[in-house]
Amino acid sequence: MTIEIRMLNAGDKAIFNNVAPDVFDNACDPLLVAEFIRDPRHHLAVAIDGGQVVGFASGVQYVHPDKPSEMWINEVGVAPSHQGRGLGKAVLGTLIRHAEHLGCREAWVLTDRSNSPAMSLYASSGGEEARGEHVMFTFSLNRGVRDQPTG
Repeated sequence: MTIEIRMLNAGDKAIFNNVAPDVFDNACDPLLVAEFIRDPRHHLAVAIDGGQVVGFASGVQYVHPDKPSEMWINEVGVAPSHQGRGLGKAVLGTLIRHAEHLGCREAWVLTDRSNSPAMSLYASSGGEEARGEHVMFTFSLNRGVRDQPTG
């Protein structure tokens, strides 16, 4: 059987009812699936084997008042049962071609240098490693932003 690689659209909500184990970090929540699918700036390329999602690449198209549209590649995941078959590269390539079709100026992704599979995937897919030191900060929003003066 051939594995189908394609972009999901607003009518594909039911595809999330059959996802292989360990493709996503957590179980897909129907409310979040509906929200994701409804949002025209969220994009998901999937690999489907026998009706089951076995891989994906997700991205968010964003615009800024002074910059052309870009695609932030959020995540690539492939079921352990399907790793080593080029599916990560296939879904990533599909997402990147979709970003081109949307008129995005570029696509980009962040990863850890210690994540060898991701580093290899992005380099072998034509990604150019950025020079310099980049640091990512995360903000836990369940506690709120600390905007009170100190001292």
